[in-house]
Amino acid sequence: MTFCLGRFGTLFASIVLNNRTMQKGQIRVQTENIFPIIKKFLYSDHEIFLRELVSNAVDASQKLKTLSSKGEVKGDIGNLRVDVILDAKEKTLTIMDNGIGMSSEEVDKYINQVAFSGAEEFVNKYKDASIIGHFGLGFYSAFMVSSKVDIYSKSHKDAPGVFWSCDGSTEYELYEVDYSARGTKIVLHINEESAEFLEAHRVKSILERFCKFLPVAIYFTDANAEKKEAKSEDGKAAEAELEKTINNTNPLWIRKPADLTKEDYENFYKELYPFGETPLFWIHLNVDYPFNLTGILYFPKIKQSFEIQKDKIQLYCNQVFVTDEVKDIVPEFLMLLHGVIDSPDIPLNVSRSYLQGDPNVKKINAHITKKVADKLEEIFNSDRKSFEEKWESLGLFVKYGMITDDKFLDKANKFLILEDAAAAGTFYTLDEYKKATESNQKNKDGKQVLLYTTNPVGQDAFIQAAVGKGYKVIKLETMVDAAFINNVEMKWEGVQFVRVDADVVDNLIDKQENVDSVLSKEEVEQAKKLFEFQIPETTITVEVKGLSQDAAPVIATRPEFMRRMKDMASMGGGGMTAFYAQMPDEVHLTINGNHSIFQSLLNEPDVEKQQKQARNLADLALLSQGLLKGAELTNFINRSVDLLK
Repeated sequence: MTFCLGRFGTLFASIVLNNRTMQKGQIRVQTENIFPIIKKFLYSDHEIFLRELVSNAVDASQKLKTLSSKGEVKGDIGNLRVDVILDAKEKTLTIMDNGIGMSSEEVDKYINQVAFSGAEEFVNKYKDASIIGHFGLGFYSAFMVSSKVDIYSKSHKDAPGVFWSCDGSTEYELYEVDYSARGTKIVLHINEESAEFLEAHRVKSILERFCKFLPVAIYFTDANAEKKEAKSEDGKAAEAELEKTINNTNPLWIRKPADLTKEDYENFYKELYPFGETPLFWIHLNVDYPFNLTGILYFPKIKQSFEIQKDKIQLYCNQVFVTDEVKDIVPEFLMLLHGVIDSPDIPLNVSRSYLQGDPNVKKINAHITKKVADKLEEIFNSDRKSFEEKWESLGLFVKYGMITDDKFLDKANKFLILEDAAAAGTFYTLDEYKKATESNQKNKDGKQVLLYTTNPVGQDAFIQAAVGKGYKVIKLETMVDAAFINNVEMKWEGVQFVRVDADVVDNLIDKQENVDSVLSKEEVEQAKKLFEFQIPETTITVEVKGLSQDAAPVIATRPEFMRRMKDMASMGGGGMTAFYAQMPDEVHLTINGNHSIFQSLLNEPDVEKQQKQARNLADLALLSQGLLKGAELTNFINRSVDLLK
């Protein structure tokens, strides 16, 4: 057996066994190589250093509080706080706490050993402690922005003060000093490349973003700012810095829902989103098994598609802000919600910047889905009128959820409501709509036909015609409805969706009922020829049918399938929907052979006038579908004027 020193400083044993060499040894990390990696690549954003150092200071305070509660620290521990002090002239940024502090041995153990987590060791001993740290690397983020880091610390135990200093290399200084204040003070000597962190507004904005809800009071001081003058009670002027904490140490989500009022929730929403409208309602999450999860999710008001904003839910870990990208934790359809989620069980990467895959994430996702569904059902059952009033905003969440989550779909079938297009404010559940239309809205295959409109104003003539037949038309006009219709039509049994302008009213529900046309075969052919014309990027087919005398003389409809594909393509659908988007519009012109106008039109001796009248009838039908544009619309206007002369 021989011993060798490997290329990277690894000691290993070389053993020759059956003419093969087996190597065994211990991998040793060279700190000269690992430090630059920690400094430059551990954190994607350099501003994270402040979050890490303040979190460590908060942990030091929380540890002291835990020890005091268990009687292991005697006497009054005072008001625990963290101070962040900026001195741009001296090019220093100081983070100071009056927490547990460290002795010389503890500095050597926790600071000089990379990735040795004092927080994790503490939690293992005191299971109920609320500690942020875990990996033992946060302190070293200081070297991303510092040319040198100094530590002054005084342990809560009877030990002398200690000083530690390092310039980012593997060499450090450590010795006892006369430092009498309990706790730890870290002084960062900001390097030239990181001068932005010597700007007061920059430092304060980082604190407000990442430390806004930490459980220990945080104060920021700009040492070079002009002192404000305040008056004491006896009226004498005295110089004083009016202190104000950066953070809210007792955020709403960690409090008991039973202790909170409607105003509390609304005020907290304003704290999170100062310019937001009052939310519709909220869900307070509070779970301690099989995972820990707290938070508040707000349902915002959404009326127009351009108002929709995702990434408004903030993820916290023990009250430390992590990210607002929560797509793995929150179901996709709830990404439109606002609020906060806090969980120490959410698996983060080493830099606590993003999520890692873990079974808990799926469990949390499923739990949030269930809580939202339960809350919606509760509101629907207890106050249906209020639920209906909020449907304009709620409908988007519910339909999106039914498209993307089958478990939510099953629950949402109970509280999905559909608004009557002809009777504003009248809503039906699916079962209620089926019952109301059972007698006259079933087709020849026994399927219940749900007639809907995507544009109540533009399709008003078709809606009125359907209502005249005793049909009920519902509104499906939101940005998700095209996908919603296609999705639920496949999942709901015995149901077919038909847009109210997909065909003439007599054909909307195929009952195999026919009405004969009063026109002869020759007149039918003559009528067809009159309507044989072309429109750019539009395919037109013509049919003569015997409709009610009260129906329009010419009706333009678009095939349901092709129109749906184009609607989905207009919402950004890919795949085959994008293919259909490139195809020309298909329009079917139905000539009502029973309309009295054809008795005069077909017998018009002036051929030119006859053709103009026929084309105008067709253009009126196209106009009702929004398909008459540009030059064709101009021609229609000019032709109409000519006919009036």
